Amino acid sequence: MPRFKIDIQYDGSAYHGWQVQKSDRSIQGELEGALSILSKGEKINVIGSGRTDRGVHALQQIAHFDWNTDMATCDITPALNGNLPEDIRVMDCAVVPGDFHVRFSAVKRQYVYQCRTDNFIMDRHIVWKTGKLDVEKLNELALLIMGEHDFTSFSKFNPEVENRVCTITLSEWSNEGEIVNYRIAANRFLHHMVRYLVGSMVEVTRKKMTKSEFEKLLNEPRENVKIFRAPAQGLFLEKVEYNGADQF
Repeated sequence: MPRFKIDIQYDGSAYHGWQVQKSDRSIQGELEGALSILSKGEKINVIGSGRTDRGVHALQQIAHFDWNTDMATCDITPALNGNLPEDIRVMDCAVVPGDFHVRFSAVKRQYVYQCRTDNFIMDRHIVWKTGKLDVEKLNELALLIMGEHDFTSFSKFNPEVENRVCTITLSEWSNEGEIVNYRIAANRFLHHMVRYLVGSMVEVTRKKMTKSEFEKLLNEPRENVKIFRAPAQGLFLEKVEYNGADQF
C-alpha cells in the first residue's frame, strides 16, 4: 500500500492540538476527516512528526498516511485542501518508502516563538505580548541550553517518558523590529518544553527568577518543579528535517 508524506501549515488557534480528541477539534482529526471524504468513508490514520499543543501553530508540520488510491499524487493536495477548513493547508504531497516514519525518521525539529514588544494588537493570536525584552540577556540564557541536557525541569512530567535528554543545536533570540523571536532546534522535544524555556528565560530578565536558579534547573533536573510557562499562541513548529531521500 502506498505511503504518502504531506507538508502542512496550520493556525492552531481554534484547535485542541494535533492529536485526535473525543469531542474537541484537532488538526489530526480534520485531516483524517478530509481523507475519509476522499476515500468514501475509509478510516485512514494520519501520523504527525510531533504533537503540537492546543493553540500552537505550524509553519511546517510533516505527516504520513497509508492509502490505496487511484488518485494521482499531484491531485491529492488540492483534493485535501478542498475538504479542509481554511486554517489548515496541505502544501505538498509525495510518495515515500514504506519504512519511512515522520516521527522516527526525523533528525531535527525547529520551533520559533514570537514575542511582541509594543502595543500593536492585530497579531495578538500569534504572539506573546511581553513588552520590552533584553535580547542580550536572553541570549546569555539561550547559550546555556546548547548541547545535550536532561530537560526534566523544563517539561510537563510524564512518568511514561523515561529518557528526557535532548540535544539542542540552535538556541537563539533575535530582534526583528518590534517582534523578538526565539528559535530552538533539537533532535527531539518534550511536552511543553519550549514554552517552559521561553517563559523561564523571560522571567529571568524580569527578575522573577535568577540566572543561577535557571542554571540549577538545567544542570540538576527535577520533576514537577514550579516553572514559568509562556502562552501557546506565540509558538510555531517551524520545520522538520530528514536525511537524504526522506526530503521532499
